[in-house]
Amino acid sequence: MLITDDHPLTREGLGLAIKSAIPGVAIDVAGSIGEAEQAISLRKKDYRLVLLDFVLPDSRGFSGLLRLQHLLGATPIAFVSSNRDPAVIEAAQVLGAVAFLSKSLPLDDLAAALREVVAGRSVFPPLDGAVRSAQSARVLIGTLSGAQLKVMLALADGRLNKQIAGDLGITEATVKAHMSAIFRKLGVTNRAQALLAMQPLLGQTDPIAQS
Repeated sequence: MLITDDHPLTREGLGLAIKSAIPGVAIDVAGSIGEAEQAISLRKKDYRLVLLDFVLPDSRGFSGLLRLQHLLGATPIAFVSSNRDPAVIEAAQVLGAVAFLSKSLPLDDLAAALREVVAGRSVFPPLDGAVRSAQSARVLIGTLSGAQLKVMLALADGRLNKQIAGDLGITEATVKAHMSAIFRKLGVTNRAQALLAMQPLLGQTDPIAQS
């Protein structure tokens, strides 16, 4: 399994819960989405489950989840977070996460929840009147190719075309072509409108209150 969290003590606690739930399982750890991507590349996607913090140094909103889903395919991803916002939890469910577990759960309860997830069941807290604004954004995201999604996530980070080209190893002309395709698929005409359309998925969060 892969634990992706930027707090060493949290990673240690999650590791104990995993070992309690599934004795003998091998555990890798990462402190950022970038480190998780490296671990996934080394393992060649060979993970039974990924535990993911909602707020990490190199992700914004659900951009980290989308990046890992792009690499992992059908491998289940479960959030472990202190965030209790029903809209965030609902969006995680809409986007394909298999669970949203609280960091405040006692070790035994967390282990029990992980056993449920590994058995193929989803684990989410009950939601009352949760906001479903992420659904339409998810539909739009689903129309983007893998390359277009990478450009969109880079755009959400505020990077310029030249920076995006350098980071992705493509030309600025290719970036502009992807931008044009993204704008067309989202039904917008500029960067600001594209980010607004994706805000339910890529919105800024409070890293202290919503880790």
